[in-house]
Formats: sequence, structure tokens, C-alpha cells
Amino acid sequence: MTFISVCAVVIFLATYFVMAVGRLPGFQIDRAGAALLGAALMVGIGVLTPSDAFAAIDAATIALLLGMMVVVANLRLSGFFRLVTAWVTRHAHHPLLLLAGIVLVTGVLSAFLVNDAVCLAVTPLVCHVMLRLRRDPVPYLLAVAMASNAGSVATITGNPQNMIVGSLSGIPYLHFALALAPVAVASLVVVWAVIVVSHRDEFLGPAPDIGVDGGPIVYHSGLVIKSVVVLGLMVVAFFLGAPVAEVAVLGGAYLLLTRRVKPAKVYTLIDWPLLVMFAGLFVVVAGLEKAVLGPQAVAAIGNLNLASVPILSVVTVALSQLVSNVPAVLVLRPFMAPLKEPAHAWLVVAMASTLAGNLTIVGSVANLIVVQQAKSAGVAILFWRYFAVGAPVTLITLVIGIAWLSWGVS
Repeated sequence: MTFISVCAVVIFLATYFVMAVGRLPGFQIDRAGAALLGAALMVGIGVLTPSDAFAAIDAATIALLLGMMVVVANLRLSGFFRLVTAWVTRHAHHPLLLLAGIVLVTGVLSAFLVNDAVCLAVTPLVCHVMLRLRRDPVPYLLAVAMASNAGSVATITGNPQNMIVGSLSGIPYLHFALALAPVAVASLVVVWAVIVVSHRDEFLGPAPDIGVDGGPIVYHSGLVIKSVVVLGLMVVAFFLGAPVAEVAVLGGAYLLLTRRVKPAKVYTLIDWPLLVMFAGLFVVVAGLEKAVLGPQAVAAIGNLNLASVPILSVVTVALSQLVSNVPAVLVLRPFMAPLKEPAHAWLVVAMASTLAGNLTIVGSVANLIVVQQAKSAGVAILFWRYFAVGAPVTLITLVIGIAWLSWGVS
């Protein structure tokens, strides 16, 4: 190994260490900052030229994520999520139905919108309703976190790692959905069932009629209609095969054309650090590929038989738990192309990296959002209480996903 290669490995490992722990000990730098610093160092030491670094950033992925964030921001500002939550709480008259409603709504919304953003919008509303009903909010919040992960498996726009997979693999939106939507549906059923079984006192004991009328709901009807119509047209375009990133940017940009909502309000709801992290990680991984991962190294790692669905799933789950799902997907990128069926392998990576997020509180950003939002409302979700539900959910759903992608689809 040359000195430059050694430096590239060190930069890569240091960057991914921060991805794993969330912050560099002794410093204030976070994941986004670490990714940006790692990218800058790859250029600074000469592993990549500036033009190489810019070329490494997948603009389609960044554009897709940005466009979807703008759409979700408009839905939040319009009061759409308040309307949906109120409808569920008014019509679910038993804890089992209420839990089913939360799982279904969160899962379906997460299938088409970025699941992290869905959790940001839904968690405070669920906390408010459960505290008002004087019921234990934790199982319902677990449902929000786990259903958001499970539902987001279904489509390219469900979560950030699926967006990367869609962009890097070139898999059409419809093909992706046909392959993974059945896994998402089955996983939502598993989430509901495991939460019910693990919280029998809450869901299987005697319960009063819990339907609640929360009073008037604050929303902007015009913006709700406009946002929902734009989202609906975008989804139709996705399924018809239109370029996903272009549709997302066009839809998001159109929603900024309004007389009522100041763009600044939309911009404050966009996760800019996540976009920075994405861009930085693209460059860091490209630096490692150029400096270290030559054809021989890729072939050697290919001997792990990554074409096997179970093996690739286990590798993806392990990486996702070590460094989180988005960095894991980027690490696996060099090893997909040499496989006999790279598109199918990418579907396995999307499935496994997403479902692995349900294992622990730190398994996905969506989980952390739910935990933090709940804490702000005075509700504590403890690590082991989450794990007691997350472990069986993850194991069962991964078995379903592996079986489906091994024998259910070609």
C-alpha cells in the first residue's frame, strides 16, 4: 500500500467511526461534519481531484431527497398530518384499532414520503393523543418508529437508502415497488402483531371506548389540497417511469410557488445536514474505491458469495448496525456491479438495510427522531424496552424478506 492509500483508509475509517457513534469524542463535529471533513481530506491529500469529488456526488439522489423534503414540508405546514391523525383517533374505538390505524397510516405515508420526515410530523401528534387519553404512549410510539421503517421498504422514495439504491441501480420505480411492497405489507402486519403480543395488558385487556374528538383542527385547506394533488401526480409519474429525481424537484419547486407560505418556513423543515452528509459520503467512498478497491480487492470480497440473498442480507444488516444504513449502502456499491444479477442484489440491500433499522433505537434515524420527539413531550423510550420489540420484529421481517427475494421474485 502506498502512503496515499493508507491515508485514504484512515480517512474512511475515521469518517465511518463518527457515522457509527454519531459524534467525534471530544469534539462537536457530527455525522454531517465528519462526512464533509472526510471528503475535503480526500481531496486535500490528493486521493481525488476536485473534479473527481464533484463527479462522485450522485446529484440525482441529492435532488430526489431535496424535492421530497420540500413536499413533506408543505404537507406539514398545511396541517395534513394533523387531519390524518385526528381521523384515526376519531374512528378507532379500541386500542387494537388505534394501533392498527397508527401502523397503517405511518407505514403508507412512509412508503411514498421520506420516513424520517413522517416521524417528525407524526410523533408529536401521537404523543399528544396518547397522553390526553391517559394511555401508555410507548407502544404506540414504537409503532410509529417501526412502521415507518417497515413501510418505507416499499418504494424508492420511502427512505434515503432506497433513494441511493434507486439512483445507483437504475431500477424503475414500478419494478422496485412490485418487488418490495409485499415485504413492506407483511412487515407492517408483523409490527402490529409483535407490539400487541408484547403489550398484552394494553391491547388485549378490557378497554373503554377510546374514540376522541380533539376539537377543531388547525389546517390550511388550500395548501392541503394543493400538496396532496401534487404528491398524487408525482406518485403517478413515478409509477409511469418518469425520472424520479426530476419529478421530485419539479413537484417541490412548484409547491414553493405560493402566495401564502413564505419559503423560509419550508426551508427550516428541510434536513440540510442530511444532504451534506450524503454528498460527503459519496466523495469519501469514491476516494476509498480509487485508492484501495482495485479489481483484485473487489474480486476477493466477491468470494464471500454476495450473490446469495441470505449472505448479502446478513452482511448488509451487520454493516447497517455498525455504521447506519445509508453509509452501509454506499460501502456495498463497488461490490454490486460484478454480481450476476446486480439489480436483484440491490433490492436485497434495500430490504435488509431498511428492516435492520428496527433492531435497536440507534438502528435508524427515524428511531432516533421518535425517541427525541417523545423525550421532548416527557415520554421516555428506554433502550431495552425498544429492543424487546425491535429484535423479534427485525428477525421475523428479515426472514420474510429473504424468503421473498430468494423464491418470490426473480
